[in-house]
Amino acid sequence: MNKISIIIPVLNEAANIGHLIQHLITNSNSKNISDIVIIDGGSTDGSQDIINSFIATSDNALHDALYFDNIQQNYQDTDTLVLDKNVAQKNSTTTEVKLMTSAKGRAKQMNLGAKHAKGNILYFLHADAFPPEDFDQHIISEVNKGNKAGCFRMQFDSKHWWLRLASWLTQFSWRACRGGDQSQFITKILFDDIGGFDENYVIYEDNILINELYKRKQYIVINKKIRTSARLYKKVGVWKLQYHFWTIYVKRWFGASADEMLAYYKKNIT
Repeated sequence: MNKISIIIPVLNEAANIGHLIQHLITNSNSKNISDIVIIDGGSTDGSQDIINSFIATSDNALHDALYFDNIQQNYQDTDTLVLDKNVAQKNSTTTEVKLMTSAKGRAKQMNLGAKHAKGNILYFLHADAFPPEDFDQHIISEVNKGNKAGCFRMQFDSKHWWLRLASWLTQFSWRACRGGDQSQFITKILFDDIGGFDENYVIYEDNILINELYKRKQYIVINKKIRTSARLYKKVGVWKLQYHFWTIYVKRWFGASADEMLAYYKKNIT
């Protein structure tokens, strides 16, 4: 049976991570989710405390479910116990949430998460991106069809006309329309065969993996929208940031090294 491990790298995401975990739990079936693996790169804003609160909830829910199962095996009159179990499962989650720590760098963080993930499908997600309802079913459906990797189309949380156009374009299979903000599902076998994320890349690591998948013709765009934050566009400026993103893309096209791309990013964006 196909099951998904959701892998989320974080660094100072206290404003988003709690909302995201709850969103993932609410919009998926726990039977399809092996675990939610969150890898922290050194947060100092309380992100870890928020994550740990969900871990405690997850542990308690699992304990309750096991407790009720054990009681039902030993008593014949189970009507009340079944009701109690259903109430416990409705108001809490048995989805396992795990927190790991890593050296800063999304490639390193995501590789570590993949190494410890239980599911046979890996789903890499940014902390400010919220997948569509039943995202787990959509991913598993594509894998069952033989599609080993892909993403969702994207919708920025902005009404700026360019970002709305850029969002609309992500429904197409064009390589230039891809990026990590659309999230990334991939079977664990294929991920391991590629060698995971290239840890030489501090930025652009998502695109390097996507390039490998396009080379292998292993990529599908699911026609459902993941809602992604436009916070960096708001901070830097839409046209300024888009120009720099295009420049980085072209630099890579002409063979720029990981260090050269990072230096450009630090100079012009951060």
